Amino acid sequence: MKYLPVILILLLILAVIIAIYIGISHLRNRAREVSRALFGTSDITKAAKQMKQEYSTTPRSVSAMTSLLLPKIVSDFPNFQYDEMKDRAENTLTSYLRAVTEANPSLLQDGNSELKNQLENQIQMLAAQEQQEHYQQIKIHRTEISQYKKTAGRCIITFQSALECYHYITNTAIPSATPIEGSQTYKYQTKYNVDLIYIQDRSLIENELDHALGVNCPNCGAPLSSLGAKVCDYCGTPVIEINIHAWSFSSIDEVR
Repeated sequence: MKYLPVILILLLILAVIIAIYIGISHLRNRAREVSRALFGTSDITKAAKQMKQEYSTTPRSVSAMTSLLLPKIVSDFPNFQYDEMKDRAENTLTSYLRAVTEANPSLLQDGNSELKNQLENQIQMLAAQEQQEHYQQIKIHRTEISQYKKTAGRCIITFQSALECYHYITNTAIPSATPIEGSQTYKYQTKYNVDLIYIQDRSLIENELDHALGVNCPNCGAPLSSLGAKVCDYCGTPVIEINIHAWSFSSIDEVR
């Protein structure tokens, strides 16, 4: 009888172990059922690879506000060429990423000094960390206008692009080593914002990096009816001939 409490404790422990085993088996079977239903296989490891492969080939969705915002932009800038600006935005984005890959700022095809400074800072930061960031086989799936801001003399059009590439980071101190981040096997799906700003008169801007815009007639000082106006409604001065009328790209940011 003196061994009875010990036996009861052992039996209780055994019952707990059996219950845990049954619970784990049930969860494993349930996971296999879900895997089979979603991916057509009960092999969880294989299903995980399939899921990763599917994720690497599915483009990110973009904030498509073009149909809503483009009429407002054209109202302000009658000569705004959407297709041309969209192509410029895509070319600027791809050239920016290639410049990062090659650690060569001169590969950037478009952009103002603000964007060039952003690129140089990114390259310098990677070099200081003995790292090289790679963007290979870049492909843009879709580009749309996602935002149009016009406040306090500022005018910024944001293009958003869904992009895929092989993205990974290597250690420059060990060139043959495997990537310390990212993958050379699975493509990376992401999206970027590319900001386009309009400068109507650079002489009215104290700092070239500012986004400020001249919105008054340079002759009589009257407010212009639209940012892209060619002629002052009050004095008839041909604004388009006096102003630089320049569009430029000022920043590129990944949307996580």
